Amino acid sequence: MPSRPLPTWLAVLLNRRMLICIFTGFASGLPLYLLLNLVPAWLKTEGLSLKAIGAFALIQFPYTWKFLWAPLLDRYGILPWLGRRRSWMFVSQLGLLASIAWLGQLSPTENLPMVVALTAMLAFLSATQDVALDAFRREILPDAELGLGNAIHVNAYRIAGLVPGSLSLILADHLPWSQVFVITAAFMIPGLAMTLLSKEPLAATGTPRTLRAAVVEPFQEFFGRHGVRSALLVLAFLFFYKLGDSLCTALATPFYLDMGYSKTEIGVIAKNAGLWPMVIGGILGGIWMVKLGINRALWIFGVVQFVTILGFVWMAWLGPAESDAGRLAVLAIVIAGEAVGAGLGTTAFVAFMARTTHPAYTATQLALFTSLMAVPRTFINATAGWLVEALGWYSFFWLCFALAIPGMLLLLKVAPWNGEAHQASAGSAARAA
Repeated sequence: MPSRPLPTWLAVLLNRRMLICIFTGFASGLPLYLLLNLVPAWLKTEGLSLKAIGAFALIQFPYTWKFLWAPLLDRYGILPWLGRRRSWMFVSQLGLLASIAWLGQLSPTENLPMVVALTAMLAFLSATQDVALDAFRREILPDAELGLGNAIHVNAYRIAGLVPGSLSLILADHLPWSQVFVITAAFMIPGLAMTLLSKEPLAATGTPRTLRAAVVEPFQEFFGRHGVRSALLVLAFLFFYKLGDSLCTALATPFYLDMGYSKTEIGVIAKNAGLWPMVIGGILGGIWMVKLGINRALWIFGVVQFVTILGFVWMAWLGPAESDAGRLAVLAIVIAGEAVGAGLGTTAFVAFMARTTHPAYTATQLALFTSLMAVPRTFINATAGWLVEALGWYSFFWLCFALAIPGMLLLLKVAPWNGEAHQASAGSAARAA
């Protein structure tokens, strides 16, 4: 009796490309969450002010400017034996491992200029790795697998945050910071192994023939395909869609500390409370996207992301709870909600960006899109410390809620509820060109 074929969603879920997406997500997320979670906690315990910690967000500027050197990654490979994509992945991952380990050997109070320089280098290497990983992932995933592949990538990306945001914080209560950073750096090794064991993807249209072509043509193709007005609306959407959510969590760890939680409580409760809701919700969301489509997922997941900001408003209004059980329950609810909302929103968002690229210019166009996505996290989040000190936590989170509205309104133009078929055919035509 012939065996039944697997359902489409299960066949997609079990293929080798999804396993690779786990490793790309983990390798990409670890250094970013180190900058977002572990470094602020390290700086606060070393005595730096909230304003100084907030200003450290500016060190993440490479995430917003990576499209400037992305054409080099489209045009050249630096280690011929690994290929164009994997050579950049390998070099950046090796540099990240060394930079993270070295950072913990410094003192923020005694060696602040060196700490600033090294964290900036770490951000540059992380942004470069993201350019290579995003292009690599886009080139191995067919269009039908973009939703689920990016859901798995985003979930692994956020799971990676449990290392610097949970494990490392717990270790910091028992070990010196120098050892904590070395242990954290070691978690870059699985990404290096994936890079060495994977095959170089075969880009459908090859590499740009010249550096000028790699620099100019991606932008000409994008604006020519959409038209100037529609292209600018897409770019505005990429800026605004994650703005409120990103600013809301910019000083999450200092916020929890101000609410009276210890580093161990943050590590054990705050992070792990969001793990299973995030993973289960993200995977189910990715599977749902196979049938739902990217446009409708942006709407539904965006609403969830939007509403969960109110959890921080609620927590700030309550203030530190009196009973241990009550205070830990509040923290768990807020973090679980944020994990589900931000995870689902990011899943649909990343799939949308990948669908919008042309395969001849994957690295440069994705770098441009993700750079715009990173602008709020880098520059606007740098004002978070000043905003909190001026407004207080409660009013600050209401501001974050208001800033999430424009991104949802732009969906009417860039991803209308019933516009999936037209946009999918337009994307296919662009790839066939």
